[in-house]
Amino acid sequence: MAGELFSQLEARRLGGDDPMHHSCLFEHDEVSIHRALHEAVADFEDLGQREGAGRVGEHIDDRFALRREPLVHASKTGGDVGAQVGCHDASVPSHSMDPTERFTELVRRAEREVPLDEATLLIAAHHHDVDIPEQLHRLDDIASGAPHAPDALATYLFVERGFIGNTVDYGDPRNSFLDEVLDRRLGLPITLSVLMLEVGRRVGLDLDGVGMPGHFLVGAAAGVFFDPFHGGERLDEGGCRDRFESTQGDAAFVPAFLEPVGSHAILGRILANLVRSFVTRDPANAVWAVRLRLRVPGVSVAERRQAAALLGTLGQFEEAAEALAAIAEQLDGATASRVERDAAAYRARAN
Repeated sequence: MAGELFSQLEARRLGGDDPMHHSCLFEHDEVSIHRALHEAVADFEDLGQREGAGRVGEHIDDRFALRREPLVHASKTGGDVGAQVGCHDASVPSHSMDPTERFTELVRRAEREVPLDEATLLIAAHHHDVDIPEQLHRLDDIASGAPHAPDALATYLFVERGFIGNTVDYGDPRNSFLDEVLDRRLGLPITLSVLMLEVGRRVGLDLDGVGMPGHFLVGAAAGVFFDPFHGGERLDEGGCRDRFESTQGDAAFVPAFLEPVGSHAILGRILANLVRSFVTRDPANAVWAVRLRLRVPGVSVAERRQAAALLGTLGQFEEAAEALAAIAEQLDGATASRVERDAAAYRARAN
């Protein structure tokens, strides 16, 4: 049913109109969190900044009505996933932790305390078997031979070790799974950047994720950036501007695009890319990616409403209704009434 519902979305609705993520993106350019959801459900009204003000920091599983069914089944993750992830952090009880609970616990921490490597691997664990400790040890092994300077590290990872951007099949969901990136040595700009960030952290380098629209980068010293997707190429601000302009059409570049972003933004962007990949290839799998994205702090009301509509498009009518009902409680006037009507319409379809 989900595939049939999604096939009804018109091709013209996939263009998007976010000026920072132009519809002329090349195949090998990432999409923003907002655009990934917006393109899948283009019927959505933008609620605007007024309705989202003051609510950005809310925890989504407190205010957004998620179904209580697990996002991943133990049979898909090789049994006691909690025991696996517990090896990475002895402070977390392992006997009852499933990947969703563990991911939620991690992203609720202060952003600088989120273990990006483990959280990224937990995303993959919602799709297939992942031995989290083993994958963390693989990163340790890579770091054991890594140099302690940013330029040399980029060469080590993206020339000597052969990690490279997947320009042949950019939309392959495996590009977003860190364990698959380690296996295949292929990835997206953002997952290859996570690799550089986490190996760099292990050897004592202070590197930052840089969420330039359309193409994720790694930042080192002031004005120094690296492009893991293109062989770890070193860029200055001018080089970043050129890369932005080559992929974003007429959108205006501003230096603020090169500011560092934290773990929450990185994880949300990885999940947004997965949503985009799944809705075009395997719509049923988009459901768990949307649900997990909504566990990451910083989701606006507008995006939550879009996510609810996408769940409805994918046949999760009751869940979409619950989500919209929770959103309506935070809104006022005519907008709240519209959202309540949408919730009622989904609830009717679920019966």
